[in-house]
Amino acid sequence: MARRLNARFYDSDLEIEQRTGFSVREYFDREGEAAFRDIEETVLAELTELTASVLSTGGGSILRQSNRSLLRTRTQTVYLHSSPEEVFRRLRNDQSRPLLQVADPLLRLKELYETRDRLYRQTAHFVVETGRPTVFMLVGSILKQLEQAGVLSLS
Repeated sequence: MARRLNARFYDSDLEIEQRTGFSVREYFDREGEAAFRDIEETVLAELTELTASVLSTGGGSILRQSNRSLLRTRTQTVYLHSSPEEVFRRLRNDQSRPLLQVADPLLRLKELYETRDRLYRQTAHFVVETGRPTVFMLVGSILKQLEQAGVLSLS
């Protein structure tokens, strides 16, 4: 998406890792989720002030009202909606996600979905069903929605 828009790309989790010197999982293990969410809030406050950029946030960033407000008021937020089963299919071998290091990661994903889907929808300006399209098709779909809404001019 950033390449198609000729914009900078930021990943809030990578920014946090660069600042702390730890992976997200290591930071969770060392400092706990509350400390991670504090840093995440600071990083999002800074990144949402940037213009001409694309920002990818961590899945739990919408848990704090302050983050939802920043994303809703400072950005055009796109919720890439996936079912818990689809997320599990993509992440089942990913050991870097601290909240999925449990006996039943699919059950955990379903629990997270129940808590977060409503918050994602509250925050998002656009909802895009991810399914299984190629990245190129998914980006095209997002750009089309942004253009149709008058948020973006691709001409």
